[in-house]
Amino acid sequence: MRRVRYYENGGPEVLKVEEAEVPEPGPGELLLRTEAVGVTLPVVRKVREGGLALPASVGGEVAGKVVALGPGVTGFAVGERVTGLCFGDGYADCSLLHSSMASLVPGGASAVDAVALVRSGIVALGAYEAARPAEGESVLVTGAASGVGHLAVQLAKARGAGRVVAAVGSMEKAEFVRSLGADEVVTYGDDCWGEPVDVVLDAVGGELLSPALAALAPGGRLVAYSSGGGTLQAYDLLVGGKSAIGFQVALIARHKPALMERWRRELWELFAAGRLRPRVHAELPLENAAKAHAIIEARANLGKVVLRPV
Repeated sequence: MRRVRYYENGGPEVLKVEEAEVPEPGPGELLLRTEAVGVTLPVVRKVREGGLALPASVGGEVAGKVVALGPGVTGFAVGERVTGLCFGDGYADCSLLHSSMASLVPGGASAVDAVALVRSGIVALGAYEAARPAEGESVLVTGAASGVGHLAVQLAKARGAGRVVAAVGSMEKAEFVRSLGADEVVTYGDDCWGEPVDVVLDAVGGELLSPALAALAPGGRLVAYSSGGGTLQAYDLLVGGKSAIGFQVALIARHKPALMERWRRELWELFAAGRLRPRVHAELPLENAAKAHAIIEARANLGKVVLRPV
């Protein structure tokens, strides 16, 4: 089979496609014939900045057909289509997925739908719920054109937000985020991000944390779920009675699996009803993994970037 690995940290150019043996599924694992792989900013950053022993495989969101079951696997069968988070060879013709990380793809949905919807949708929905929004409250989403952000805009509307503001890097993305249901569009360089909002869902972090906090009305809540870091001043929280909340989906997956399952069900139900539509910026062959990473690094994507091994 083909897989993508990297032997040094750096930009997209370090990704190499190589031949490897098809792995055998171990206890609790599913072997998939990989049909789609979601490319995410945290993975792109890990390749560039390090964090794994080298050489390293590229993990990620995968979807495909089950071709073999490891010892002890229950609840899944050969031939079923599943999606989940792979920590090994995700960018590959075949991937190993632990059954605890897998969920079935319903009929009528494609593998591309699955990798564009499930993991990114869980992050978006979980971050939104972390803010404890009330019906009719206003929401601002940073990174609104991203794989997670474009779903967060739609979910806020579906969940009853009164006003949804999309924050993006440039007005070139305005038409796209408005097509998702955004009522207003602002750019990061604007001096003011419009009328204050009740909730900010921040997917960017770094230098944007301060203006994101400033965009909140008194008593508002900022949910930070990016890997971009950044700091806030306690006084800026105190003076407006504002809150900053950190959200990490991995903690929910480990400690609240029932909640994860509820979120998955809601995502697929909204998808089936046509109220949540994952958008795909590009579908690229495995050999173009470097191009996929370059799109993400340039923040050029409108929606999800997907690799198609087959």
